[in-house]
Amino acid sequence: MKRVVSLYLPNWPTDRLRRRLAGDKAPAADTPLIVVGRDGAKRLVTAADATAIALGIRAGMPAAKAQALVAGLTVRDADPVGDAEALERLALWIFQRVAPIVAADHPDGIVIDSTGADHLHGGEVAMLDGLLGRLAMSGIEARAAIADTWGAAHALARHAARPTFIAPPEHGADVIAPLPIEALRLPPPMPGELRLLGFERVGDLLAQPRAPLALRFGPELGRRLDEALGRSAEPIEPIRPDELVEVRRVFAEPISAAETIARYIDKLVEALCASLERKGHGARRLDLICQRVDSRAQAVRVGMARPISDAKRITRLLCDKIETIDPGFGIETMTLCATIAEPLDARQAITSLIEEVEPDVSDLIDTLANRVGERAIYRAAPVASDVPERSVCRVPALAPDTGAGWPDAWPRPARLFLRPEPVETIALLPDHPPASFTWRGVRRRVQRADGPERVFGEWWKRNAELAAVRDYFRVEDDAGERYWLYRAGDGEDAASGSQRWFIHGVFG
Repeated sequence: MKRVVSLYLPNWPTDRLRRRLAGDKAPAADTPLIVVGRDGAKRLVTAADATAIALGIRAGMPAAKAQALVAGLTVRDADPVGDAEALERLALWIFQRVAPIVAADHPDGIVIDSTGADHLHGGEVAMLDGLLGRLAMSGIEARAAIADTWGAAHALARHAARPTFIAPPEHGADVIAPLPIEALRLPPPMPGELRLLGFERVGDLLAQPRAPLALRFGPELGRRLDEALGRSAEPIEPIRPDELVEVRRVFAEPISAAETIARYIDKLVEALCASLERKGHGARRLDLICQRVDSRAQAVRVGMARPISDAKRITRLLCDKIETIDPGFGIETMTLCATIAEPLDARQAITSLIEEVEPDVSDLIDTLANRVGERAIYRAAPVASDVPERSVCRVPALAPDTGAGWPDAWPRPARLFLRPEPVETIALLPDHPPASFTWRGVRRRVQRADGPERVFGEWWKRNAELAAVRDYFRVEDDAGERYWLYRAGDGEDAASGSQRWFIHGVFG
């Protein structure tokens, strides 16, 4: 089932302007900002940020009226060409990180064919949350929706997403029926004319026979309805940077058998690897796009932990994804491109008979990452912090060693909880370990204990940690299980902590 993401940027001109004017020239975050353009001799507001909208300014309002309405309004000239170019650059950024089929949806959006790519990001919910989160960190307000068609996703992103909306697969017409008729991407005069006839919602149009509507409004209305419902194809023309390395195969007769697809994948990979090797590059991410005879595209994306140009290895990774390709009535074009290519590492061949060869696990990592997602394959790395939950971070599986070491003064548990869990204990204050503790409804009697290990708060990060103290104990219960518990506070001063007990980890 095809899935499409529509990314809506409601304040794109003003958000881009704030980013471009970063620094001393940028208006304050709480200062209303508008962009003004010309319509003949008139100066009209073409875009307004959230602060200006909250004060009553709307696009299409005369600029003089907006300045009279709001004191201290910041006014900038419109730059539609710059907005369009920046939107293309943002689409390219998303193309390199999210999915193989991405295009700018001018003037204020981006469309993404996420079919088969969401699992690489932890699912559709995680994919949207991650995308919107990174845009928010860059100062760009965005809303997003996922649906089965471009038209439905476009409508939901602009009229239902708060800030996201994920329509169920095979949702049909019910999901767009309650939306206003403006959601159908109709030419500007048409929604007003439809409202004069009493049509308010998309569902009102769906309930009417098509012939009278086509006679009155032409074929555009029916085409938009069919595109939103998936009855007619609306292909996405993906963005392609000039420096992209890609190879293509056009078939005289459409192909559909898995064995035939695998055979041509092998040929495409050999041609692509030859092109990459001439540049001294290896592929880090590859996209295989299969264009079907019904104008629908099937895309497969695979990633590698380090740049490679091994044709057999790349072919195997792509062929593992053949089962996700729906050829429909046949594939007429196959395109393979290196979305991310990097210089190959120069490695000296080992000639010594006694020198040990370092095992290469990158092939295994690539296989696992393309099955369960890149985020699921990682390595724990130490961070310079005394606070246990801050002393570890996730890095890519083959990330270079930073040289940082793990603390060796006191052992740490094999399993550290994301959040410490409260426990009920019986313990003597201030320095004694608990005699027993109750965790998850089970009471455990402590047979052996070691500690305390005192950990102080990082006062340079938060004022609340100026006097914070934790006393950690390693304890073993009567069943031989070992746990890592701590008391919040030093057992005497209330300012050092709540004096409550928590379990923070479990030893192997």
